[in-house]
Order: sequence, then C-alpha cells, then structure tokens
Amino acid sequence: MSLNTAVIYGSVRRERQGIKAARFIKRKLEERRHDVTLVDAAEYELPLLDLMYKEYAAGEAPEAMQAVGEILAAADGFVIVAGEYNHSVPPALKNLLDHFQSEYLYKPSAIVTYSAGPFGGVRGLVNMRGIMAELGSPAIPSAFPVLQVWKAFDDDGNPQDEIYNESVIKFLDEYEWYARALKHERECSACAQDVPTQQQLCRGQ
Repeated sequence: MSLNTAVIYGSVRRERQGIKAARFIKRKLEERRHDVTLVDAAEYELPLLDLMYKEYAAGEAPEAMQAVGEILAAADGFVIVAGEYNHSVPPALKNLLDHFQSEYLYKPSAIVTYSAGPFGGVRGLVNMRGIMAELGSPAIPSAFPVLQVWKAFDDDGNPQDEIYNESVIKFLDEYEWYARALKHERECSACAQDVPTQQQLCRGQ
C-alpha cells in the first residue's frame, strides 16, 4: 500500500536550523517510497488566522492556503517537525495548522522535535500531541527528538551522527503501521453503505 505523507515544518526565523531535520525526514520517507511533500511555513506564508480554509467559498481561498489545503487533504498522514519555543511550539507552525480542520481527520501524525540544547525539544512535544489530537490526527506513541540541531545535520539534512539513521527506523516503522491501518479504514468507510465492491475490499477479497 503506497502512502502519501506531508512533512510540516513551521519555523520562519532567520538562520533556522530545524529545516535540516525536515530535509532528513523527507529523504528517509522517500527512501521508503512515500510520496512526500514538504509544507514549509516560510514558503507558503499564510496570514495570521482570520478565516479558516473551510470558511472560504470553493476556489476563493488565497492561493497559498488553497495549495496547502490540497496537500493536506491528499495526505495519508503527517510528520510534524517542531522546535521548542518557551516550552511550547513555534507560532508559525501553530498558525499554519489552525487554518485547516477536516483535512487532518482520521489520519495519524508523527512528531519530530528539536532544540539547540540537550533535550531535543521534548518539552514542546506535550503541547504538540494535544494540538494534533484536537485536530483529529492523533500522534503515534514514539517521537523523534533531535538535540543540538545546529550540528546534528548538514544543510542538506545528512546526519552527522549515525544514531539518527538508526533511531529513525523504529519511528517511521510505527508511523507507517498507523498510516496504513487508518488508510484502510478510510477506504472501507463505504462498507456501512452496503457497497458490494467495498465490502469485498474490507474483507480482503
């Protein structure tokens, strides 16, 4: 079963370092044959939240918001790359996420955290889990913390310590399990409507 994953990165600061972790995760997903799109808050520049995407008439949302909405709707799951800002999450990331709603439903998320210090952003992880659960995209049990992100990867996202290549395997194995399981259930939702072909699919026929 092929998977479509959106990697969502939310820092717009100068000299940002977390983009290296986002590039690393994107490449690791591509190696697993995912269809991957990096949603970078600095690239799409969504305004501070006023109208949500769903509150615009069809075709009338700003171009950047429309583009992100289509990416999220097409995804089977999300990998969130979040720095720790004052024990919480980056404001640009929260703003990007809050513009959307139904696009997340019944799809898993996996959380990568990072910081410049030795704790890897795990204090922001608690907030990130609550946010994604409320959006309808519960986070998998595992997380992927990156400590001292400024030296953990080069600019292309290549790890400077082999431990990241090793630890990402379990993290993405778990994400894929949830992504496949929930994708199967979404595809089988028509079973309740007594559609014979869908019933056969859900029974594995």
